Amino acid sequence: MFGKDKGVYKLVLPTLESPRELERLSLAELNNLASEIREELCRLYDHRSVHFASNLGVVELCIALHTTFDFSWDRLIWDTGHQIYPHKLLTGRFNRFATMRTKGGLMGFPNPEESEYDLMMTGHAGCSVGTALGLCCGDDLIAGSNKRHSVAVIGDGALSSGVVYEAMNHAGGLKKNLTVVLNDNKMSICPRVGGLSDHLDRLRMHPVYSRIKQKLHSLVDRTPLIGSSVDSFFGRFKNAIKAGLLGGMLFEELGFRYIGPIDGHNIARLQRFLRMARSFEEPVLLHIFTEKGRGFRPAEENPTAYHAPKPGRIFDTPFPVLPDINSIPQSSSQSSSSVSPPKPQLAAFTEHARNAIELLMRQNDRVCVITAAMCQGNMLEPIRDQFPERFFDVGICESHAIVFAAGLAKAGMLPVVDIYSTFLQRSYDQLFQEISLQNLPVILAIDRAGLAGPDGPTHHGVFDLAYLRPFPNFVVMAPADALDVEPMFRLAERLERPVAIRYPKAAATVIERNPEPMQLGKAEIIRNGIDGMIVVCGTFLETAVEAAKTLGKNLDGLGRVDVGVINARFVKPLDTDLILQPLREGKFLVTFEEGMLIAGFGSAVLEAANNARLDTRRLRRLGISDHYVEHGERSELLDDLGLNEKQIVKTCREIMFG
Repeated sequence: MFGKDKGVYKLVLPTLESPRELERLSLAELNNLASEIREELCRLYDHRSVHFASNLGVVELCIALHTTFDFSWDRLIWDTGHQIYPHKLLTGRFNRFATMRTKGGLMGFPNPEESEYDLMMTGHAGCSVGTALGLCCGDDLIAGSNKRHSVAVIGDGALSSGVVYEAMNHAGGLKKNLTVVLNDNKMSICPRVGGLSDHLDRLRMHPVYSRIKQKLHSLVDRTPLIGSSVDSFFGRFKNAIKAGLLGGMLFEELGFRYIGPIDGHNIARLQRFLRMARSFEEPVLLHIFTEKGRGFRPAEENPTAYHAPKPGRIFDTPFPVLPDINSIPQSSSQSSSSVSPPKPQLAAFTEHARNAIELLMRQNDRVCVITAAMCQGNMLEPIRDQFPERFFDVGICESHAIVFAAGLAKAGMLPVVDIYSTFLQRSYDQLFQEISLQNLPVILAIDRAGLAGPDGPTHHGVFDLAYLRPFPNFVVMAPADALDVEPMFRLAERLERPVAIRYPKAAATVIERNPEPMQLGKAEIIRNGIDGMIVVCGTFLETAVEAAKTLGKNLDGLGRVDVGVINARFVKPLDTDLILQPLREGKFLVTFEEGMLIAGFGSAVLEAANNARLDTRRLRRLGISDHYVEHGERSELLDDLGLNEKQIVKTCREIMFG
């Protein structure tokens, strides 16, 4: 598929157990290996949603890194580790590669439990430089003269994170032997934004610098060993043209020796410049250009759509099942008689939230939207296109997003910050100082609240309730179904105070009812019960209703349990009058949430019951206990955690019958 003659070239990946084995391969064989890796990435995409375009773009870089350094000893940190797939193939995980992002299989991010070559579980952008610097300093203190090299690979999108410059400033002062590889593909998930991206484009595009740089690269390529005289000439000449043409370099002002830009798909050139970077006793930033989606034309043409696309058939025939894999989905070539008709697709909570925000923007010129490089994930493209003057993508800068929103709110705007729960954690201090303390009207649309499925523990949004509840002035809401979403945004618009609305990465069902009007701090009774009540925080309302119906049946001869259901709607302020009424009447109460039990919704109910001096012996909380949840399909994880109808039924019957 990628121009490789399989008749004369023996496949390497199936036999590769360690990257040290790459040393025996010629340059031609390494280039063929790059094609192999791209084919495996396409085979994987053939069957499931995976991070795709970013991995296609770093294949040659990954090969060059592993043939220049020995990362069983040296240190390698991948920033925003969704671009880790080629690295996993080169480090002995080919035979498990088809399990990527499946429950019990390989994680879609680095995972130290999988391999010694995965040092950190990196899932958020911007932390690679600081982590690599810490490793560098620690190794110098411990290893002494037995030198290790530290390498951080960071994308141009992640480079906009403020924490990167804190780390670079520190590294420049310490003068450690640290190599930062800037993988510049002109993208984060969506196209990068801001003045820094313009600066990188000027480096890429300046015609005079590009011509001189190419001549210098040719000189270096012909030089077997970078000696001191060549190095000195190279450094002085580049500094001169950079100072003359570009007005000085940002990275060199921070104390880094800047090398580049160079072609990130040329393995031989990458190896040579990586060796050069390794030879310097000071921080080095190696600037490379890559193409996101390289080798697969649809991803090259639309890398945003192919960041983590739904599975799509690439090959005419399904790829062979690997020897130790039993969980690969069946090929679409199976007979139609064995396939159930597809169920109607429900719109996701994300889409309902987007529609509600769009409606507010149409009717209220004060409303504006801020996202942190997640325009596509938050389905905000229609808002961006219709209201460009009121749409702000700040890049991967979540802390800045909140500070920026505070400024907009102080000026009289009504900003909606649309952000994933897991990334909102990065702005904790700003939520406190700039939003809560100032009591500013900022609406947080918290997407991916709860379990994020195959993205795993770095992306599960299970902590937001616990860290938002303590903040004074905040209102915290959780829609139970599609009918709750727009009314919650309408209420948030009217409140003129900090508001958080959290919703999961899931389809939004509709519970048939006549919804109660959305009023601040008021829950909603879905059905009454004589024996007890289930109070639901968020999207388990349908599950709770079905459990109540099941409990109404005499399943084990002990008798029926007549259970009611409450849609809490609000985590803060809590409707204590309604929610605590079952305990006041001697009935049982079960809370149900997709979040951590510690400091979560159930804890809020327990605290309220204690404050009211009620007997809490018949109160039970269902949620996520004190541990990190691994990756897997959301339905699988919910079952493992007991967040399902079966567990509700079991809990209620245990309270009733012991």
